[in-house]
Amino acid sequence: MRAIPIPVDVTKLQITCVKAAKPRLVSKDTGEIKRDKDGNVMYELTFLFEDELGRMELVKVTTTPEPQITPGEEVVPVDLVGYVWEQGGRWGIAYRAASFRPVGASLSTSAGMGADL
Repeated sequence: MRAIPIPVDVTKLQITCVKAAKPRLVSKDTGEIKRDKDGNVMYELTFLFEDELGRMELVKVTTTPEPQITPGEEVVPVDLVGYVWEQGGRWGIAYRAASFRPVGASLSTSAGMGADL
C-alpha cells in the first residue's frame, strides 16, 4: 500500500497535549529509535483532540525535531497529515505534524515549538 498523506483540518478542533514528547521506537524489544529519511530522531506526543460537539479522542502525533510542549498545553499542529497503514490484517491512521504552535500565536511565532515555519 502506498502511503499518501491526507491533510487534516484542525480549525474546528481543540488540541491539548496529554503526554510530552518521547523518541518513537521501531521495536520495543530492541529499543531501536525510529528516524526519518534524513536520519533525524522522530518524536511521539499524545494529544486530546476535542471537536465542537464535545467528542474527544486521544491521538498520537509524530514530529521531528523534538518540540518543547508540556502536558496541559493547548497547541495547533502545523501541516498535520494522516497516513493509512496496514499490517498483518490490522490497519489504522498514523499522524505526523511539521511543528506545533501555541493556541493564539501568530503563524510567525513558532520559537521553541518545533521546526521554523
